[in-house]
Amino acid sequence: MPPIQALLFDVFGTVVNWRASVVAELEALGKKYGAETGLALSLYVRVQLQTQTFSDATDWGKFAQDWWSACMKKIGQIAAGASGPLSSDVLHREILDAQLSSPEWSHIGRLWDEATRQSINLVWHRLNGWPDTVEGLDELKKHTIIAALSNGNIRQLVDMAKHAGLPWDMIFSTEFFDSFKPNPKIYVEAVRHLSLPPESCAMVAAHIYDLRAAAKLGMRTIYVRRLDEDLDANKQPVDVKSKADGGDVDYVVDSFTELAEIIASINAGND
Repeated sequence: MPPIQALLFDVFGTVVNWRASVVAELEALGKKYGAETGLALSLYVRVQLQTQTFSDATDWGKFAQDWWSACMKKIGQIAAGASGPLSSDVLHREILDAQLSSPEWSHIGRLWDEATRQSINLVWHRLNGWPDTVEGLDELKKHTIIAALSNGNIRQLVDMAKHAGLPWDMIFSTEFFDSFKPNPKIYVEAVRHLSLPPESCAMVAAHIYDLRAAAKLGMRTIYVRRLDEDLDANKQPVDVKSKADGGDVDYVVDSFTELAEIIASINAGND
């Protein structure tokens, strides 16, 4: 096999811990509005939730997951050819407003004015990396090109890189290509712009769908295990195995630092 000359990274969930970052900001908003919600919604809480308080009843983890899941569903539809916004900022905001109007979350929607909604929608620009992210990327950068290949829009990915200290050589936003992953043209165009054959590039992701799409186009694949990121219908981690263990990806790793050791070994063997 040729050396791996470029690594293309999924970002949300793979490079940054979107869930912890979003939930932390939602919790901060909950505390900010806590006294107000406790007063304004005391009757709602007593009737609907019996003995629970509003703060106890607000599952910000579920709010974040609902927001993410609805966005991913829409992204999949657009990737398959449906119409819709190609900016993830616009998509996130449309989903957020719809969620805040739903029966489950309208009690929060009544409290968030336009400025608050604009601010929380930009949480996706302020996501923190996993503990191994920056160290691993810095080490990988010594051995190969490292590039983002993400459904995030351009400004979002630039802001995130600055916020989390992500040392990209290149940022590919699907916004450049007028679709979303896993549309095949996303991977084809990114590889073409790097002037490399697909077999010299590897897709790195914590989502098996992303890797399977890249593999169909000849790219090599590296699966990163991330907590709660790739779950099956029973909310259990997807069992992804390397080809050496009978699976369908080239490598399975638990961190970017582990991946850096693998890439260094692969490329040293091709010198």
